[in-house]
Amino acid sequence: MLENVITREAAIGRVRQRLEMNDCGDKSLCQFAAERGILCAGFRRYSDERLRETYHHLLRRDPFLSRVALERAANRWQLARQRDLGVSLSCDAQQVCFETCGGWNDFTNMQLAQFCGELLGEAVTVVGERTLAVI
Repeated sequence: MLENVITREAAIGRVRQRLEMNDCGDKSLCQFAAERGILCAGFRRYSDERLRETYHHLLRRDPFLSRVALERAANRWQLARQRDLGVSLSCDAQQVCFETCGGWNDFTNMQLAQFCGELLGEAVTVVGERTLAVI
């Protein structure tokens, strides 16, 4: 049986293309992933304390924001970063800026292969080194 071996860049491209097909409306991928439990689980991967540390810049006006309010603010901030950088997904924006996470670089080849299976129904083996994503 032939194994379907693809590069990291190809896997990211396929996952990105699938995610872009979703009608996320006013949701960043961080919010979308949190709601669906996909990829890194978005905002839900963080404890309350870690979320506050990661998005500390959003707490300047109101350091007592609830988690729900902070997630809403973080979602808007991620969408603004995407627009500023001209990219369609927060993973792409963070791949460039490394502000709240490492974007696609946070995922191992094994995780990318898992995402291809979960999101695309493709059984693949992902190979290659972590590099800047092709956006």
